[in-house]
Amino acid sequence: MTTAGAPPRPLEGAGISAGLMVLLSVTLLATAGTIHLHTPMLVELGRHFGADAADVGWVATLSFAGYVAGTIALVPIGDRADKRRLIISKMAVLVVALLAMAAAPTLTVLAAGSFVVGVCASVSQDVIPFVAEFAAPAERGHAVGTLLSGLFVGILLGRISGGLIATYLGWRWAYVLPAGLIAALLPLVVAHVPSAPGRTRLGYAALMRSLVQLLRDHPELRRASAIQALLGVGYGGFWATLAQMMATLHGLGPTAAGLIAIPGAAGALLARPAGRAMDRYGATPTVIAAACLVIAAYCAYALVWFSVAAIAVAAALLDSGIRSAAVANQTLITNLDPAARSRSNTVFTAHTFGGYSVGAFIATLAWVHAGWFGVCLSGLTFAIAALAVQLRARRA
Repeated sequence: MTTAGAPPRPLEGAGISAGLMVLLSVTLLATAGTIHLHTPMLVELGRHFGADAADVGWVATLSFAGYVAGTIALVPIGDRADKRRLIISKMAVLVVALLAMAAAPTLTVLAAGSFVVGVCASVSQDVIPFVAEFAAPAERGHAVGTLLSGLFVGILLGRISGGLIATYLGWRWAYVLPAGLIAALLPLVVAHVPSAPGRTRLGYAALMRSLVQLLRDHPELRRASAIQALLGVGYGGFWATLAQMMATLHGLGPTAAGLIAIPGAAGALLARPAGRAMDRYGATPTVIAAACLVIAAYCAYALVWFSVAAIAVAAALLDSGIRSAAVANQTLITNLDPAARSRSNTVFTAHTFGGYSVGAFIATLAWVHAGWFGVCLSGLTFAIAALAVQLRARRA
């Protein structure tokens, strides 16, 4: 069945055109960065609204929490309804939410807007099972890696542009310009993305209940989700406190904090090779190597008191580890049950961004009470726990 106005639907597993992959990757690039725009601006937002670090931290915490909420509440619908409609609807609301943040009169309104932006930015988790459905099985890891490259570059550009735009045009424009980019992409998505009807007749309540059943039935899903959540705690914590750390330890502003995202390109560059490694060798060796990179990142963070360069090196290691693990784990879970790809992706992503949100909360408290040492200790502890989970699974 083809949705009215949509291009013809390709056969499942027959492959997906290069042009459509480019469009979807750019869509992820534009939408994923929206929940990271505030990262280098947190100090500036605190000054503008007269708020302390703990209060401003809610902007970061709620954006991640909104992403989790959107993933849990809306992405599973893709197993029943047309994923194309979900993608288009979320992009349209995302434009409105970004413009509302740009006009926010108070920090409370800004934080509420960041939650809505997070909900709509979960569109990336509709695109991934969409592509997994049409990609050839032997190339599925590479296809997911290609998509995630766009997503990771979007996160990188979101952080860089947030800092630069806030410095030269003002923080409100950091939300207006991404809204314009997504609005420009929307007609192309409407014209070129084919329909992808659902494969189950379950009602909404049954879809929600089945999330628990999927966790019960698939130990691989439980393990992949737990590992990504544990790694995500340190990741969310680092980016939630980066601007505060750089301002306090090195006297640097939002532009410098945004530019630290450039080393994150290392993670984006590793996404496609990680997908090919997943296709060839499986998830276990890729995830073990990724967890070791995250642990190495926190060892490098111990040197940030002495050098800004250490921050850049550590950020590259952290992003590389997080992204490689995400590609391997996300490819693994999309192969578990073809009729439940959206729901499996929901479970996995909810754990991932739940880890980010918890990490932002923990790190903000750690920063207030124990400084940068507390932030590093919390991230290192959770990264070691993730490695232990994967090593235990390998022995079993």
